[in-house]
Amino acid sequence: MPMPMCKLDQAARPFAAPWVLLLLLPVALWTGAVSAQQSAPAPAASIYSCTDARGRTLTADRPIAECIDREQRELNPSGTTRRRIEPTYTARELAEREDRAREAALQAARLTDERRRERALLVRYPNAAVHDHERAEALVQIDAVIQAAKKRLAELAEDRQKIDEELEFYKHDTSKAPGAVRRKLEDNAQSVAVQNRFIGEQEDEKKRVNARFDEERTRLRQIWSPRNGGG
Repeated sequence: MPMPMCKLDQAARPFAAPWVLLLLLPVALWTGAVSAQQSAPAPAASIYSCTDARGRTLTADRPIAECIDREQRELNPSGTTRRRIEPTYTARELAEREDRAREAALQAARLTDERRRERALLVRYPNAAVHDHERAEALVQIDAVIQAAKKRLAELAEDRQKIDEELEFYKHDTSKAPGAVRRKLEDNAQSVAVQNRFIGEQEDEKKRVNARFDEERTRLRQIWSPRNGGG
């Protein structure tokens, strides 16, 4: 005997409901996503601010053309700075900016090198007594070289006296003197010139040494501690 239609529908309903839910689930998810997008707040607009060449404070909702050559600030709606926008430079301005940066880097390197030299000086010369002793030692060495050259000059002077005695007979015309005697005379004169030139160079070296120590002393006075004998 066939079942009534109403009872068949009631019996099949528990089995049909899950299929209906599976069919409707993608539609529900898509609808929810669209609703979320429509209800999400729009991102807050930025505010740009700068001070132009005339000292005026300008604001706008986009980068400000009047301040293209100067820094601009992008602000949050609360007024706090979100980011800073660097100026837009011409090729010449960029070159000048790079030159200034390069010069600043060189200056910093020179300053670092100066500090390093000062530390080395302080290690080498912890006080004035040490500095004075080293100056004296350097000058003593040069004086010893000068004295040796002067001694050689004295020897050459004695040799010249002997040569002059040999030339006594030819004093009115030395060109008639024997060749060996004339060569000794020329060699003696050249050796005397060499020694005199060498002594002059050593005297110049003494001046350079004193100038160096004087310069060091001026710098050391600034870094010596009074208890170390600086001054």
